[in-house]
Amino acid sequence: FFTFASAIREPFLIAFSTASSEAALPKALEVMERFGVPKNIVSFVLPTGYSFNLDGSTLYLSLSSVFVAQLAGVHMTFGQQLVMMLTPMLTSKGVAGVPRASLVVIASTLSQFNIPEAGLLMIMGIDTFLDMGRSATNVIGNPLATARVAQGEGQPAPEPPLGPAARGPPAPAPSYRHRCVTGKGCRCGVPR
Repeated sequence: FFTFASAIREPFLIAFSTASSEAALPKALEVMERFGVPKNIVSFVLPTGYSFNLDGSTLYLSLSSVFVAQLAGVHMTFGQQLVMMLTPMLTSKGVAGVPRASLVVIASTLSQFNIPEAGLLMIMGIDTFLDMGRSATNVIGNPLATARVAQGEGQPAPEPPLGPAARGPPAPAPSYRHRCVTGKGCRCGVPR
């Protein structure tokens, strides 16, 4: 997990700081190839994920639509809430490239269910910060799906090449004039 997290750190930070998932796509393509996923899988799965696998946007749109409905005091049955949560899943395709485009999708969802759009103003104040989070979530989900597809295609689990820092400290050089610091017999493993 930590190897994967450190590998996608740069695309994650790009998406978080720009609030756009699309801005991180070139770096994510480069990072996943360096991570060990074959180029033919990366070049197909990752861009497709940017069109259909928008985890952060889908979660945000669904939950914020229900939040605005509850804020407006509109009573909805479980079936209506379920349909309301599924609607943004279909309408959220394409919002990854445009910062704060989700507000338009939420407004259309609210009008479809006869919920006053004035509740959208409550979300607009914090949408900038939430947009950074959902873009970063999208960027985590797409490389993760790409690595999983590579495993499903019979590719070995990707492992990045180890650099000098990852190998650990070098072994101590043997010394023939060894004096143990402990004073109780040597257990440090250095030859005498």
